[in-house]
Amino acid sequence: MEIEVVRIGQRLVRDDRVTTHVALVSRAFGAKTIFMTEVNPEIKDTLGKINETWGGNFTVEFIENWKPIVKKKKEDGFKIVHLSMYGEKINDVQETIRGEEKLLIVVGAEKVPREIYELADYNVGIGSQPHSEISALAILLDRIQEGQQFEKEFPDAKRKIIPTKTGKNVQVKETRD
Repeated sequence: MEIEVVRIGQRLVRDDRVTTHVALVSRAFGAKTIFMTEVNPEIKDTLGKINETWGGNFTVEFIENWKPIVKKKKEDGFKIVHLSMYGEKINDVQETIRGEEKLLIVVGAEKVPREIYELADYNVGIGSQPHSEISALAILLDRIQEGQQFEKEFPDAKRKIIPTKTGKNVQVKETRD
């Protein structure tokens, strides 16, 4: 399954950290790319450093407008999944979404334009209470991949966490200068 994410908008001050976490969850849970509007350029640097240390080739692309990328991806065969508190229950649609080959997941920051709801193939709600877009993205990605994203190896990693019952175990790859 190929997964990409679009982050639409950003609320000043509060959202640098939230947007960074949306990108980190996207990367860690198997997305290939995140497209971002109205974003602090330092976020791209942060994710570049994460890739360098922890491996992988996750990309961050800045876009001026969400609409052309959503329409282009739709033309390219991607199914558009819009995370919304007002969408269909995840329990009712997760299996259908799991069967899709290409997904573009839309994660809003502020009020999302009505057109997103109309362009989306799936408007998906995670729960029925106010919650974080970070947790909604993580839950969706986990549900549709059934935990398999945690088995993924990140190429060229200098560090790798080795799961352990207690303490910390980080494998560090020696580099020669």
